[in-house]
Amino acid sequence: MSCLQEDKNIVKKIINRDEKALLHLYRQYQKDIFYFVDRRLNDHGLSEEITQDVFVDFLDGLRDFRYQSSLKTFLFSIAKNKTIDVIRKKKIKKIFFSALPQPIVEGLKVILIDDEIDRREMSEKIKKALGKLPNDYQFVLRLKYMEGIKVREISRKLRLGFKATESLIFRARKAFVNVFEK
Repeated sequence: MSCLQEDKNIVKKIINRDEKALLHLYRQYQKDIFYFVDRRLNDHGLSEEITQDVFVDFLDGLRDFRYQSSLKTFLFSIAKNKTIDVIRKKKIKKIFFSALPQPIVEGLKVILIDDEIDRREMSEKIKKALGKLPNDYQFVLRLKYMEGIKVREISRKLRLGFKATESLIFRARKAFVNVFEK
């Protein structure tokens, strides 16, 4: 079977909600994507997060996939763009704050107080969305994003394999996004 035909079969299965096909694709490319991102960012935690985001974005864009490239190329282009975005944001932040005179930086602190109010509202919205998820999804999302625990440690706590834990976090994040956006 050709690579194009194989890609079409995988996409069809994933669109039809075949979790085994999705898990197979994830296992096939997750490590390579992680290493690709981590070589550029040199931040394992952020690289893990971006790797997960790549697969979420992949699922979101899957219906628009036109087979002009392989699935592998499609996944890596998402990873490349997400990595570039992170690097760009870091550079802008660094340049912005280093170029500002001290009085302006102090003025920004006042503005950040307003941001704190917005953050509290967002925090409430996040808590509500989390509360609507199944308990296992709530638990892994809290461990990963609120407590900052690495996937390997979460897998030990849950007595699950590393890949099973990554898959659980992936599904939990997808469910969270669906609930949060409603």
